[in-house]
Amino acid sequence: MLSLIQRVSEAAVRVDGAVIGQTGPGLLALVGIEPGDGETEVSRMADRLFAYRVFSDDAGRMNLSLAQVGGGLLLVSQFTLAADTRSGNRPGFSTAAPPEEAERIFDRLVAVCRSRHPGVETGRFGAHMEVSLVNDGPVTFLLRA
Repeated sequence: MLSLIQRVSEAAVRVDGAVIGQTGPGLLALVGIEPGDGETEVSRMADRLFAYRVFSDDAGRMNLSLAQVGGGLLLVSQFTLAADTRSGNRPGFSTAAPPEEAERIFDRLVAVCRSRHPGVETGRFGAHMEVSLVNDGPVTFLLRA
């Protein structure tokens, strides 16, 4: 499981022009599910999303986590993160979990995150989504479970 996280001052997801998920200050996490991901990866990724220190403390150092600052979390499924891009000029997707498996694991991640933290929103799995964000920093990290 991969998550490309971005510290944002705001982010939103639209489907067919309608906002279906949004957050103010917090994290936008684009999540890719790989074959074989399960409860271990879900738990590890949830831990990392809430504990990874990307927010500034009073001294301006990245020492605070999402859990500590109480920011929002916008989770967006993105199978292209799990693409094989090692060679050629076109991505391969055999390294991404099949849609049924990926949706089940993504939904589990959402449920775990919602049980641990208020203010968790999502996009819509499998939909064509328009994601807008204001990256604060910019601060962007790739997390692996």
